[in-house]
Amino acid sequence: MSKRIIGRGTWYDKMAARIIERERKLGRRMDLIRTEMGLGASGLPHVGNLGDAARSYAVTLAIRGQDYSSELIAFCDDMDGLRKAPAGLPKSLDKYLGFPVTAIPDPFGCHQNYGVHMSFLLLESLDKCGIEYRYISGREAYEKGLLNEEIKTLLLNAKRVGEIVKEEVGQERYLEVLPYFPICKNCGRIYTTKATEFLPRENKVLYVCEGMEIKGQWIEGCGCEGEADVTKGEGKLSWKSEFAARWKALDIRFEAYGKDIEDSVKINDRICREILGYEPPMHARYEMFLDKDGRKISSSVGNVLTPQVWFRYGSPQSLLLLMLKRFVGTRTLDVTDIPFYMNELDNLEDTYFGKKIVKDEKELAKLQGLYEYCWASKPPAKPDVHVPYNLLAFLVKMAPKEHEDEFVTEKLRSYRYLQKSQTLDEKLKKRIEYASNWIKDFEKIKESVISLTPKEKEAIEELIEALKVENEAEKIQNAIFNSAKKHSLKPVKLFKTLYMILIGVPRGPRLGPYLLAMGKQNVIDALQNAINK
Repeated sequence: MSKRIIGRGTWYDKMAARIIERERKLGRRMDLIRTEMGLGASGLPHVGNLGDAARSYAVTLAIRGQDYSSELIAFCDDMDGLRKAPAGLPKSLDKYLGFPVTAIPDPFGCHQNYGVHMSFLLLESLDKCGIEYRYISGREAYEKGLLNEEIKTLLLNAKRVGEIVKEEVGQERYLEVLPYFPICKNCGRIYTTKATEFLPRENKVLYVCEGMEIKGQWIEGCGCEGEADVTKGEGKLSWKSEFAARWKALDIRFEAYGKDIEDSVKINDRICREILGYEPPMHARYEMFLDKDGRKISSSVGNVLTPQVWFRYGSPQSLLLLMLKRFVGTRTLDVTDIPFYMNELDNLEDTYFGKKIVKDEKELAKLQGLYEYCWASKPPAKPDVHVPYNLLAFLVKMAPKEHEDEFVTEKLRSYRYLQKSQTLDEKLKKRIEYASNWIKDFEKIKESVISLTPKEKEAIEELIEALKVENEAEKIQNAIFNSAKKHSLKPVKLFKTLYMILIGVPRGPRLGPYLLAMGKQNVIDALQNAINK
């Protein structure tokens, strides 16, 4: 009997089925099932920010695949106040700490304000990845009254909001102030204000601009005592209640969240259910991306890997593979991982088109489904020419600059990646461009890190000695065979190991001629690094 496969067989399809079943039990309308991702606008967007959208959009596609209409809402928190000037940006931004990001001039001078510039960078990357979304600006949502009913309900029940916050995280702040930040009409800041009273008939809150500690720095208030109309976008809800307001107002049924805001999600779930009378969306928690030093990737720290940087060296689909291949667990990441994901995408494509056999039915469905989601459910009709990233990088490095395409084409034909009369198509030219950018920016080609047995290390050490004296391709080829046999290794296993170290895939062009072409010292350095790791 065939195993039951849900949708495309991925985690996202199983999550979609759970959402659909839950919504049926709740008795809610099923004509449109919305997912949501939060879009920050206070700093340079990094690949983790794009991950929010990628994961939620994959769930959206999975819901559609089970014959329900679904859309992704990209809600931009562009009323957020600037807490810290991101590393690498002008220090002149320090004078705008506490200001809403849409009230700060664009330091790059190309957009109407700072917030629009930052959100544009992420939206641009979503478009490149084929992610479809409905964009909602937080500022416009507040100004147009999208959240008015929810704001009023929360302010009328502010005491209960404060109690929930205290019960969940022990914070007593919202027992003393309203969960709302007015924009000071005198100094223009948002987080320096304290809302003290709600006047329901006038839809206004009274406030005083006292000041506030933000990221360890005290931002002095101007002392202004004023009032703000909550129906006209003259302030915003605190995070401790805004998620709940958005979920109800927009009828959101699923939103993933990062581990760093888990407490806020718990608080908002309760507020949504107990005060707004709306069952909160289903959630899935994911871990954060860390840099190679184990630090959370953050624009304020300055260790950001942006989607724009990724697209200089790798395809949008390889970035989506990074995001979608695994939902749970912390992962370390930096730019040197891009070649690995480019090669892994090729491997996934071979599975999708049946060039690589996977016998387990459920595993095959999952891998093929993952491939389709990497292409936002619009996969190509046929596979591309797959040339390992490191091989292209070496060819580009060796190529005469004025005849790069001709040189690479000739080599790819000789290595049998291209037929004798076959030329470079646009997709292969793009891959060469990625490799060329890599060589321009990094020069060094990163060998793959693999685990070596003691016998493999001994065999490679002997090969290194042979490379120092041999200058003929056939003799180098024979040296690999002899080294394998001497150390009781199957030659095919040693060849596979060498391919993995040098080009990141288990097979490639005939090694003897290739090792000479890429330069013996380059090979020796790469093999020595592999042994030492």
